[in-house]
Order: sequence, then C-alpha cells, then structure tokens
Amino acid sequence: MFNISGEVYAERPQKDIHSFVGTFCRYDGGKQQDPLSIENTLWANTVVASGTAIGIVIYTGRETRAVMNTAKPTAKVGLLDLEINTQTKVLFIATMILSLILTALKGFIGLWYRDFFRFVLLFSAIIPLSLRVNLDMGKMVYSFMIQRDKEIAGTIARSTTIPEELGRIQYMLSDKTGTLTENEMVFKRLHLGTVSFGQDSEDEVITHLQTFYQQHGTGRQSAVTPSRKTSAIKRSIVTRVNEAVKALALCHNVTPVYEDDNNVEANGTVMADKARGDTVVYQAASPDEVALVCWTEKVGLTLVERDLNGMQLRTPVGSMLNYTILQIFPFTSERKRMGIILKDDATGEIIFYMKGADMVMANIVQYNDWLDEECGNMAREGLRTLVVAKKRLSEDQYHDFETRYNQAKLSMQDRTSKVAAVEDSLERDMELLCVTGVEDKLQVDVRPTLELLRNAGIKIWMLTGDKLETATCIAKSSKLVSRTQSIHVCRTILNRSDAHSELNTFRRKSDCALVIKGDDIDMILQFYEHEFMELACQCPAVVCCRCSPTQKADIVHLIKTHTKKRTAAIGDGGNDVSMIQAADAGIGIVGKEGKQAALAADFSITQFKNVGRLLMVHGRNSYKRSATLSHFVMHRGLIISVVQAVFSSVFYLASIALYQGFLTVGYATVYTMFPVFSLVLDEDVSAETAMLYPELYKDLCKGRELSFKMFFLWIVISIYQGSILMYGALLLFEDEFIHIVAISFTSLILTELLMVALTIRTWHWMMIAAEFLSLVIYISSLFIFKDYFDPTFFLTGAFVWKVVVITLVSCVPLYILKYLRRRFSPPSYSKLT
Repeated sequence: MFNISGEVYAERPQKDIHSFVGTFCRYDGGKQQDPLSIENTLWANTVVASGTAIGIVIYTGRETRAVMNTAKPTAKVGLLDLEINTQTKVLFIATMILSLILTALKGFIGLWYRDFFRFVLLFSAIIPLSLRVNLDMGKMVYSFMIQRDKEIAGTIARSTTIPEELGRIQYMLSDKTGTLTENEMVFKRLHLGTVSFGQDSEDEVITHLQTFYQQHGTGRQSAVTPSRKTSAIKRSIVTRVNEAVKALALCHNVTPVYEDDNNVEANGTVMADKARGDTVVYQAASPDEVALVCWTEKVGLTLVERDLNGMQLRTPVGSMLNYTILQIFPFTSERKRMGIILKDDATGEIIFYMKGADMVMANIVQYNDWLDEECGNMAREGLRTLVVAKKRLSEDQYHDFETRYNQAKLSMQDRTSKVAAVEDSLERDMELLCVTGVEDKLQVDVRPTLELLRNAGIKIWMLTGDKLETATCIAKSSKLVSRTQSIHVCRTILNRSDAHSELNTFRRKSDCALVIKGDDIDMILQFYEHEFMELACQCPAVVCCRCSPTQKADIVHLIKTHTKKRTAAIGDGGNDVSMIQAADAGIGIVGKEGKQAALAADFSITQFKNVGRLLMVHGRNSYKRSATLSHFVMHRGLIISVVQAVFSSVFYLASIALYQGFLTVGYATVYTMFPVFSLVLDEDVSAETAMLYPELYKDLCKGRELSFKMFFLWIVISIYQGSILMYGALLLFEDEFIHIVAISFTSLILTELLMVALTIRTWHWMMIAAEFLSLVIYISSLFIFKDYFDPTFFLTGAFVWKVVVITLVSCVPLYILKYLRRRFSPPSYSKLT
C-alpha cells in the first residue's frame, strides 16, 4: 500500500449523498486510471456490513456529507409564549398610561414625576411578573403527566418549554422508513403472467424447484443460444419458476454474513461454512433485496457466498451454482432499475439480469399483455412491485459493451449521461420473467393514527430519502392517500419552462395528493416558490421522496414561512435530526436506527401511534391549561390594581398604597397561589372523548384561548370586579379606615377563589384542597396580623354580611352570564359531554 504511486481526484464537497464523481490514477508500472463513483464511497458514520475495506480519506470535518447536512439547533419559543409577551406589553403600556392620567389629573406641578413613579409602583401588579414562573412550573407539570401516561409508555419530554405547541399543530412532517413502517420487508407474491404464487402457495414453488433440479442435476442448461423454434415452444411451469427464482437469487447487491453464536464473524471472514450451524444475516442497502433473497432461501435456492467478483448458490438438492460477476449497474432514482451481468462458470453462458419499477421496465421487456394489469393490482394492495427480466449475451456482444462502458466511466464531463447511454443500448428486448410483490410492514395502528390526525385538521407530509415508487406504495398502504384521491407524480424538472408547465398541470387537479422528488422541489423553488407552496399546502397529502436531510429541514422552514402555521416533525434516524430541530415541535422515535432522532427531539416516543394521544390529549390539555392560567394571573394583578386606582381617585389622587406590606405580597402568593396554579389539572373533556372526537382539535388551532378578544374580556371583568369591591366597601364605609381595608381585601380574596371555581370544568381533589387551604391560611392570618386587621370586627355580623354582599355582587352576574352563554352558545366540547 505504501509503495503505491498515484493520486485521487475527488469532486468538491457538496451536500448530495446520492452521487460522487472521481478517478484514481496509478503511475507505478504504467499509468492506469479507474473511475470512482458512489459505489466506491463510505460516508462518515456508515458501517461496513461485512469483511474489511481499505480506502483513503477524502473529506474531513466540515467537508463531510454528514456535517454539511446538519443544521445548527436553535432555541425554540412557543407561540403561546409569544402571544403572552404581546399581551404583557399591552399591560405595560396600560400601566404607564394609567399612571400618566392620574398624574395629569393631579397636575404637573412641583415634583410631579415623583408622583408618576409612585403610581407606576402602585399599579405594577398589572404587569404579571409571576406569570413566567407559573407558566414554567405548569410546563414541568405537563411534561411530568406526559411521561407518566401509561397509554404512551416510554414517552419522554426532553424539552419542558413547548408542551403547548402540541395543541396547535397544523402540519405534520413525517419520515417513512422506521417511522410509518417497521423497515421489515415481507415477500408476498410472485407472478409469472399465467400463474401467481403467494405465501399460501410457497409449497408449490418448493416442489417445482426440487423437481427441476432433480431432473437437471445442477440445473445447467445449454450454453447455446436457443433457436427461434425452441424459444417459441411454451416452457413448462417448472422451468419458468426456476428461471424466476434464480433471477431473484442473482440480481441484487446482497451479501450473506455468517455469525457464530458469539455474534462474531466465523473464521474472521465474510463467508463461512453454513454446515457449522452459524446464523446467516443478509446485508444490503435496500431491505427489498434482503426480503427477496430471504424468500429464495426459504423456497430452496440459497445465496451461500458473495464477493466483488462472484457469487455462489445452493440448489434444493445440495449442488452449488457458481457465477462470476462481470458488471453491476446499481439502482438510481433516475434509472429506477438495477442490473447485473453474470457468467455461468460451468457453461460460460453470459446472462444480463435486470429488475426495476414497472414504469421503466415496461419499455424494456418484450411485448406482453399482463404486466400493467398485474402491477396495478399489486399496487392497489399496497405492495412494492419489481419487474424482473433477463437477456442472454454472446461473447462479442459483451466485449463490445464492456469497451464502450469503460470509456464512458472514465469521462470527467457528463459522466452520468454517457454511462446511462451505454447502459440503455443493452437494455432492449429483454425477456420478462416475473413480477414480485413485497410488503413493507407498517407500524402498529399507523392507519388509524393517520386518519385521526387528518380528522383533527392536521395536514401530513411524508419526507423520505427512499425512491419514488417505494414512497408512493407506502403512502397508499398507510392510507396517507385515500383510495378516492388521485395521485399526481411530478415529472423530472430541468428548467424554468418545465417547472411552469408542471405547476399549470397540477393546478387543474383537485383533491389530489402530490408526489415529488427532492431535486425537482429545488428546481421549482428557484423560479416559483410562492406558487408551489400555495398549491402544495392545499393538497390533502404531500410525499417528497429522495430528500436529503437538509432538504427536509428546508421544507419545514418553507411551510413555517409561507403558512405561519405550527409544524411538527417526526423521525427515527440521524438523517431526520435537521428536520426535527427545524420544526416547532420535534418528535423522535426510538427505533432500529438508534437514538439520534430521539435525543435531538423535544419529545421522544416508542411508536408512531403514540403521536395521536400526545397531540389530542396532552397537547390539548397543555394549551388550554396554560391559557387559563395566564388569564388568571393577569386577572389577579389587574383586579387589585383597579381597586388601588379607584381608591386613589376617590381620595384626592393620593399616591399611597391601600394594602400595605404583607397584604400585597400575600395576595399574589399564599392567599391565591394554590387555587390559581391548580388550574393546570383542569380539563374540558376526558382523554377518551378527545381521542374519539379529534375534530375538537381544530378549535385549538384557531388560537381563540389567548386571542385579544379573550384578553380584553378579562380586562373588562377585572375592571368590573375591582370597581365593585372598592365602591362596595366605600358605600358600607365604617368610621375607621382599617375596616374598609378588611372588607375590601376579604372580598378580594373570596372573589379570586370563587372565580377559580367558576372557571374549573373538571374538579380534581387537589383543586378542592387548594381552595380550602387558601381559605384556612387567610382566616388564620386575620387573627395573626393585628396591625392590618381588627380581630374583634371579624366576629361581628356586620363584617360577614357586608363581605358576602360585595362578593356576590362581583361574582353572581358573571355566573349568570356564563350560564346563558353555555345555554345559547355552547362550546363544541360541551355538546359531547
């Protein structure tokens, strides 16, 4: 290795993880140049599935694909916090204006600015400084409840700052593999045109293969190209089954790895003797290929060995079939097919096998009348279809192809298009062997969960790095796209005119799901960003395939920018981290791909189905409770400030406090803190009702709970109650000033406790305890703080009836209005209870 004299040319660092262009030149022993492509690369953090690899590092640090596709995390601030900040600014301005008005009424004479600042201090309770503390404590309670919910066991709230965001999600962006699916492929069907084999008829396939290899020994057929006469003869079903199964066992990029009981590769090599009883594990980039090879092993044709130069199969009768690998054409999103050229070591026959999507293979295989129909039938069942074909090549045909192919691969300009042109010259008039149907197992309850989210008014976008056909199949099988909806597949876009034409075509369709590739999105956004987002956001569902991690994050930013709606992103792998961090609420699934997504997310769950309860129940409760808590903390400060303002106005604009010392502090803490904070336990509907009627979730997205309408309504309530408390105490004024303080302050405390009781929709035992605890603390303090109160006055009947009258006048009208509103304009949730 150290004596090699050569150089590596590599393209400049870029984000695209699906392509690479480079060359390797050796100068020792004559100049030799070899092409380098994506097949020769190992990106950072990838794992060598089997054997060993020797290479040279070409990208490090910030130039690696992983780092270039990773976005810097930002601190997330919930919409509820932004709304409360805006309302707090309004209250601050109100404090300044009120202080200025009272100062102006008193007159700008002498040290007027001193009076102004005194009024600011007296009315400072209007600014809800304690609201931030109450909200943060409430968020901790919500996070604790999420983690204690047995219905979604294993859920972890990693961020305690945005649980309310879960109650206002309008766009859900989901990964596919490992999120909607379990990433476990199961072979379901093999169709030969005239006969179909499913899981219930595998025994027939096994019997046909055993019959064939018992009759033909090693299964070799004549290397001579069959004449037209023999090719015209209809082959038996046994031969056709063998050809199809053998093609599936050979046309792939799967490597068998044998591991002993200690999970160590046997003999320290990739291959080992299966007779030792070692466990075989098939490694491949595509789980589809693993499913096909596992099925061929199940029916008797086993892949025993595979390396760069050849592969070996074991037949049902125990004989070995050896093949030399001449060329491999890997799958790409543009070609939508993969191929392999093999040479049979026993007969010298050269065979070109190919498998791919039915759309492209239909133009490559010989004419037939069943391919389109059967592929459509399988697709409607949610199966991922692959069309398999073969072509026999003569020695001259192959050598001519090899020469042209090698020349194209060494080209540094337009290498991809030149290589594709050479490959296309070989892909003509191929013999159709079979169509396979593979099912990607969906996670438990994915379909009902997606339906639940749709009924809740949440639009779902699926962002995946998988190929278009795979993404479309999963969109259908998971019911992300319903059977009544059509699907518009965006064709490849190369320039502005293509983008304009595609947008016009899509604009004419209604109730249509959109399927588009990441590269095409980038091209459209260059010219028609606003138009595309307007159309896409109207779709019932959008599927973006072949997306890089950065593209996923960019799509999240686009939705947030163009719609101003709240987004949630859910994924399970490291490639989903950027998307999760970009969304308003990031949800990670602990899955087979590790915990990268779960650790980077705001909330981590164990299964996709848990998203429904996380949003419908905990999101709803968190948002509703925080909104109510905010109203009460503001109301608590406003009402005592109104009392102070009335007092100052009546007593010649005096800038002195009505409630001295501990009374002001105790009012916002020990006297009212527990009942107000107990509102974090309130709920308008039960968890079962919220899950049964997801339509209730739509009301939350309108943001009415913390709207300015509700904000000003609470201001009006505070002004009314504060005025009643102060003027009522003045009307019932006794000889001593201390009595007006006692009457008004007691009525103030009772009014706040009754208002909490008025607002509660579902009582909890801790709420009742908080009400009684606050009442006991206040009554006890009446006899302790003798400097503020006259203990003998509290025991008189006059004190009791005056307090009762003032309190009833401040609260009863609100009770009546609440009853009338529920009677004639009930909220949507009350109709279900």
